[in-house]
Amino acid sequence: MNVLIKGALLYGEGEPVDVLVADGEIRQIGTDLGVVDAEVIDARDQILLPGFVDLHTHLREPGREDTETIETGSAAAALGGYTAVFAMANTNPVADSVVVTDHVWRRGREVGLVDVYPVGAVTVGLEGKQLAEMGTMAAGVGAVRMFSDDGHCVYDPLIMRRALEYANSLGVLIAQHAEEPRLTEGAVAHEGPTAARLGLAGWPRAAEESIVARDALLARDAGARVHICHASTAGTVELVKWAKSQGIAITAEVTPHHLLLDDSRLETYDAVNKVNPPLREASDAAALRQALAEGIIDCVATDHAPHAEQDKCCEFAAARPGMLGLETALSIIVQTMVEPGLLDWRGVARVMSERPAAIVGLDEHGRPLEVGEPANLTLVDPRASWTVRGKDLASISNNTPFEAMTFPARVTATLLRGRITARDGKTLGNRAEA
Repeated sequence: MNVLIKGALLYGEGEPVDVLVADGEIRQIGTDLGVVDAEVIDARDQILLPGFVDLHTHLREPGREDTETIETGSAAAALGGYTAVFAMANTNPVADSVVVTDHVWRRGREVGLVDVYPVGAVTVGLEGKQLAEMGTMAAGVGAVRMFSDDGHCVYDPLIMRRALEYANSLGVLIAQHAEEPRLTEGAVAHEGPTAARLGLAGWPRAAEESIVARDALLARDAGARVHICHASTAGTVELVKWAKSQGIAITAEVTPHHLLLDDSRLETYDAVNKVNPPLREASDAAALRQALAEGIIDCVATDHAPHAEQDKCCEFAAARPGMLGLETALSIIVQTMVEPGLLDWRGVARVMSERPAAIVGLDEHGRPLEVGEPANLTLVDPRASWTVRGKDLASISNNTPFEAMTFPARVTATLLRGRITARDGKTLGNRAEA
């Protein structure tokens, strides 16, 4: 069925227009379009953007379906305005073979709410000792575009160098979890005054920054691309800025929680605030916000990480790191970036859709809102406000640090190739394509 979006503001600019979607693409843009055979969405005072792309999610399938599945994670993504997500490799079994990556791809297509792209492991079992069969995964049905040992750093410089060289020949991307493990053994919180006062083992900024610097140099020498996952420090910002000035093919992402939260949240010892990398100081968050506005940090990625209650409701040191992020991301970007004037709505499209799609070479996502382009779309009500309740989120888990917080803006509809996948807080069933 055709979809007619009435009275939307494209990128939040200009005069309201109608957008006709047919056969998976934007067919017409104009005023007072009269279409009889179409599902109508009243979009008065709402903003139409390209569908969001998340380079960093944990959907837990296969292996931890008690915390999340591809189906529930896809629902959370669609409700958050996403049309494409990249599922990290730290599943059980690890996504270090074409058998697992193709399963993730096929299962995502079966669910049909968002395009789920599998991320392949760089090394076998995420152990950092032997390169995984990247070529086989890249050639599989899932056509893996990005490889990462996220959750673990590819800490051996020789292994990382070989991975970058191999990735260069395959035309794929290596995404690094930047953490020198010898500097973070036993660490649970940012190394600073707060952790010292609370008696929590500290995680120094240098653990991240030393790997960022090393990998920038390795990428330079290999002529390869490297992507920095979840940048969290002001020093990482400066290193990425320097590397880009040298012509090194480096990109970086930042999470919404690192833009909004800081280590003052640890005062309660509530493990819902434990994340990897840890929440840093307020000065780091400010530097990250400015870097995102200036394009030094390329994009936003959620690092959506569901965990079971028993993995969070325990002593801080024993808890698993990670927090939910798909349904709250847009609202946090509005609060931290749009309302202070650091980004306009075109900027939101850039960091949440266009740049992440370009980084991994997606052809049909992150496209401009023009006639003939794929209808992967997100509709946002900028005047709405809502209060986060973990039990009301689509994920199986409810480990959100934003419980009871009220945020601005809400996604009201998401379209994947012209199909409405989410509308007014509900997903619209299994509409998978053949």
